[in-house]
Amino acid sequence: MLAKPVYEVLPFSYMISGSLSFMLLEPDYALIAGFVVFVLGARIYNLRSQNRRTDPVKRRKSGYIPKTIYDLLPFIYLFSALAIFKFFPKNLYPLLAIMLLSYSLYILVRRSIHRRHKIPATPQF
Repeated sequence: MLAKPVYEVLPFSYMISGSLSFMLLEPDYALIAGFVVFVLGARIYNLRSQNRRTDPVKRRKSGYIPKTIYDLLPFIYLFSALAIFKFFPKNLYPLLAIMLLSYSLYILVRRSIHRRHKIPATPQF
């Protein structure tokens, strides 16, 4: 088993390594591999996040977007911002990338409010 600090950091390390390889490497296969590693890290983060939800099921709203896309939406925004930084580095595009980046972080913070894993209390006899 992995230690808890290492276990908790794994999805973020996958996303960071995927982002860095996407941003720093030039060959097409490296870009695809970076994208795949980033998406897998985001998927692992989403699976853990869904397991740690504390808000009641009754209060959850269903939307028009499929659940898989809805869960990956902040990561889609984040990766879009990285792609804009890589492929369109001039003019007003960096401003658009910063807006996408900040909005994706805002969504992640909002979602993390109701995703605190709580250990069930043991009954006292």
